Amino acid sequence: MNVLSVSALIDPMTGGGTAERTVQLARAMTRAGLRVVVLATDTGLAAASSAPDVGGARLELLPCANRRFIVPRISGGVLDRMVAETDVVHLCNHWTVLNALIQRAAVRARKPYVVCPAGSLPIFGRSKWLKRAYNALVGRALVARASAWVAITTKETVDFRPYGVDPARVDIVPNGIEPSDFEKGDAAHFRARFGLGAGKLVLFMGRLNLIKGPDLLVEAFAREAGRLVAHTLVYAGPDGGMRAALEQRARALAIDDRVRFTGWLGGADKVAAYRSADLVVIPSRHEAMSLVALEAGACAKPVLMTDQCGFDQAVASGGAVVVPATSEALGAALNELLLRAPLSEMGVRLRSMVLRDFTWDASVKRYASIFERITTEQTR
Repeated sequence: MNVLSVSALIDPMTGGGTAERTVQLARAMTRAGLRVVVLATDTGLAAASSAPDVGGARLELLPCANRRFIVPRISGGVLDRMVAETDVVHLCNHWTVLNALIQRAAVRARKPYVVCPAGSLPIFGRSKWLKRAYNALVGRALVARASAWVAITTKETVDFRPYGVDPARVDIVPNGIEPSDFEKGDAAHFRARFGLGAGKLVLFMGRLNLIKGPDLLVEAFAREAGRLVAHTLVYAGPDGGMRAALEQRARALAIDDRVRFTGWLGGADKVAAYRSADLVVIPSRHEAMSLVALEAGACAKPVLMTDQCGFDQAVASGGAVVVPATSEALGAALNELLLRAPLSEMGVRLRSMVLRDFTWDASVKRYASIFERITTEQTR
């Protein structure tokens, strides 16, 4: 079966979890025998050689005419030809111009398409007026007319209702990890590189923007700094507009000597950051299902997360603790976990559950079933 997987952003630093999910799924789909073309723009990529490894899939990059709104520059008929050559289209996210153009090409060619928003359906954060306009023009129809819909948690299925889709009709395919990606990572080198010494580390992994809640974490850490005297807070991730404010707030709270910013980390560097941590904290204000929690689990690290992260299984495994998305709740949990909890045991439990139940190869089996179903329905 031929699959066209579409994600406007494929660079992991620019595209975050959506880009990472697209890349990992493409690799797993080709391992499962599917023939995959990944279509994206070149946004964030200095050259084609800097593009992520999509395994046995073929990566097609479109030049970007407008990087602010991720508008691709397309030669006539290119998208129609790509859609004509595929059996099913997989749309990762739905907000972008590229996804809207591919959806229209799929409708013209009468090709089935699947929408997987991965938590992006609710209007949150910046550019709310633009997202409302996009939904009115194309977004709602794009979602409603799909042949199938994929949520990554049961909780996310209700996000489809405002788009005219019965949550009962939505398939659930969770995020996963590729175990081999977490085999290399030098914790000692990471600590030396960023001058972290041998003390205990609290790790935030992700983009520094409002939805991820890094401001909640700095306030929580400051609340408990007098008790957590041996701990350093590390922010590992690209700046999404909040780094300067976080640095300023750390200075105002007199904890700037105990807060570090590494910038974006990928590959073995990211694994090294996880391995260095005593606790991974995910203070998100909204998240469909946290990839960071899975990655932390793959590295046998316990997780503290908010009740907006959509990963109840991590808590059930005994490898994570969940609290409300407030600095007060996060602070109290930091104190309890870092001073009293058996963190290494929690990490082992989380790793066991992640490796058993949340790999991309397992997720692809579900996708293959969905693709088979909708292509069969299309031919009737």
